[in-house]
Amino acid sequence: MSILIDQETKVIIQGITGREAFTSTRNSLDYGTKIVGGVTPGKRGADVYGVPVYDCVCDIVKEHEVDASVILVPARFAKDAAFEAIDNGIPVINIITEDIPRRDTAEILEFGRQHGTTIIGPNSVGVISPGKAKLGPIGGPVQDTNKTFTPGPIGVISRSGGFTGELSNMLTHSGLGQSTAISMGGDPIIGSTFVDLMLLFEADPETKAVVIFGEPGGNLEAELANWVQNRGTRLPIIAFIAGRFVEEMPGVSFGHAGSIVHGSSDTVSQKMSLLRQAGIIVAEEVSQIPKLVKEAIKYV
Repeated sequence: MSILIDQETKVIIQGITGREAFTSTRNSLDYGTKIVGGVTPGKRGADVYGVPVYDCVCDIVKEHEVDASVILVPARFAKDAAFEAIDNGIPVINIITEDIPRRDTAEILEFGRQHGTTIIGPNSVGVISPGKAKLGPIGGPVQDTNKTFTPGPIGVISRSGGFTGELSNMLTHSGLGQSTAISMGGDPIIGSTFVDLMLLFEADPETKAVVIFGEPGGNLEAELANWVQNRGTRLPIIAFIAGRFVEEMPGVSFGHAGSIVHGSSDTVSQKMSLLRQAGIIVAEEVSQIPKLVKEAIKYV
């Protein structure tokens, strides 16, 4: 099984005629994703690789059932695009756009919360359920996607878009396929958190473990540790927190907008400590992850 998307998921692309969206659409279609329409205001009647283009989301939902939307529009239009998708009842929204003003993001997330919408991103590279479907540019062309991602029982959640693929590739080459891999977004404010996504993986009986990739800054890892301590989980969690070099090299910063360290609780060392105290397996080196996963799932 998988979470968020599968082979039956019907997808739309908002901003489909943009350069990045154009390429992403082609790669997603080649992978087998069911894209039923795209939106670019003023381009109704056009098509992108056979996908019809509409002026607005409301026109698509009159003709098609829609399960997910990928938002690939310029940052200044992202709030309007997200509000339109939410208002038209689309349950899963993956926002690829980065550098959205924080106030706009906060308003998107609040509007989504009010409507029960699952939002991945902003600044996500996408979501993939290997062998079934993908949202966004994750994986690139189909031949590369198939080398990196393979079906299996391991969930992947990563703050880093690039490491969503790197972790999955590492698992794949160790014989460990993925149920779903999620680039959760690297911006300071994002929709679905580690806890939100763990709840979905918990409900998937075929997921046997979850690998997470965290970074300095923010409280998402602390929230996860607190959730595991208070609630428990049936799934082994194997975590790696990048950026330890930042603590050893004053003046050097980590790359993502969401990786701003405001206090001691945001540091890599503190995050690793909190996760371990909660019983989460923490890798000292990213290369250890496949071995730790194999050891963890022996007893699941």
